[in-house]
Order: sequence, then structure tokens, then C-alpha cells
Amino acid sequence: MRNIGSKIYSSIRLYLHYVSINIRCVMQYKTSFFLTAFGQFLVSFTTFLSVFFMFQRFSSVEGFTYSEVLLCFAVMLMEFSLAEMFARGFDQFSGMVRRGEFDRVLVRPQNEIIQVLGSKFELTRFGRMLQAVVMFVYGILKSGIDWNFSKILTVIFMLIGGTTVFTALFLIYAAFCFFTLESLEFMNIFTDGAREFGRYPVGIYGEKMLLFATFFVPYALIQYYPLLYILGRRTERIYMFLPLLACGFLIPALLFWKFGVRHYKSSGS
Repeated sequence: MRNIGSKIYSSIRLYLHYVSINIRCVMQYKTSFFLTAFGQFLVSFTTFLSVFFMFQRFSSVEGFTYSEVLLCFAVMLMEFSLAEMFARGFDQFSGMVRRGEFDRVLVRPQNEIIQVLGSKFELTRFGRMLQAVVMFVYGILKSGIDWNFSKILTVIFMLIGGTTVFTALFLIYAAFCFFTLESLEFMNIFTDGAREFGRYPVGIYGEKMLLFATFFVPYALIQYYPLLYILGRRTERIYMFLPLLACGFLIPALLFWKFGVRHYKSSGS
């Protein structure tokens, strides 16, 4: 048990060291960083405008008001932004495999996942995160939710679960590169696509979509069901803990990654 704890501590320490290196590199060009972060803010802002203009014409969508939809979209965007910030290394993994750089990773004594994660830390996603925070604050002020400790905890669980689910999707995205060398663009349906349709509660897309988002890729567990609890439409405490259940999606992603590592063949340099 002590050895396991020591390995976890060592991995976390190494990852934080990688993060500090990435941040120092980015901040060498501060103007570029702030312009890129501002660009990320504007990209998310255009998505917000589509929601805004739609609610200029309709008062609600399947019973969800403008402020409730913003609250839903903000949480989903925060989850995606956090995952993209910390797990960006997986998104660029195909280049590492193509150039034969993964060979170096395998001969090092540290865990290969930590090394790939640490290869890229996307601090510029802070701009997108800021947009999400602004929408979230507005949604809180206008939705009239009676906040208590359990609902605040639910939001925290949503962020943890959502970040884990999107990180698992990035991990699956990277694992495919062991067999294809190139990244598979269809995986963007599950990452960027989820961010886009996550503007609205998953339940509005119909029963089949809700089943898919509950049992296949658990978007509903990190967005729709806990949102119902926060809005007071469901009172069962189980809804509060569903985002933590969604963290289990990381297990098949890790197994697929390990399967890919075992079948990895160097592409040379």
C-alpha cells in the first residue's frame, strides 16, 4: 500500500512539474497567450449567441427556461474546457506516434499516460472557461434556484465527473492511433460534438438519445440528471451522485489504452 501511495505521489508530482514547464513556456509570449485566450472566449461567445437569439423567439425549450439552459450549457462547457486544458496531450498523440516519439516514452521509468498528459497543457483554454463561468453566474442569478449544500456539491460532482468523461474520450481518441497512426476525426462527434449539443439538456433530444447518453457515453449522468436535481425537478439524492458514477467510464478507456500499448509497433523516426 505504501508503494502504491508513493507511486501516485510521484506521478502527481511529475505531472505538476510538466504543467509548470508548459506554463512557463506559454508565458514567454504573453501577448500571444492573451490573444489566443481571448479568441477562445469569442469562439464560445458565438455559441452563446445562438442560444440567446433562439430564446428571443421562444420562451422555453421542453420546459427549460433561458437561464436554466445557460446553467446547463455553462457546466458542460466548464467540464469540456477543464478536460481539454489538462488532457490536451491525448489530442495531439497521433503526432507523437507518427514521429516515433512514443518509443522514448516507453523506455522511461514513469507511467506513459502521465508523460503523454504532461506533453501539452493548454492554458489558453482559460478563455473558454471564463465564458462558461460568466454564463454560470448569470444562470445562478436568474434561475431562482434555492441553493443548499447538496446542490453546490452536485455542481462540484458534475465538474469532476464531466472532466473525467471527456478525458476518457480523449484517451480513447489517442488509443485509436496505435492502430491507425492518424487520429480519427469521427471521434470529434463525441468530444466537440458533445460540447455543442450540450448547450441544451440531453433529455430534449428524445428517448433514444437519452438512452445513448445514459448507458453508452454517460453525458446525461454529468449533465441532464444532476441538472434536474439542481433545478428541483427531482428530489432523489441518487441524482446528486450520478456524475461520480460516470467516472467509471474511465475504466474501459484505460483498458483500451493498455490494449493499444501492448499492440504498439514503432513507426520509426
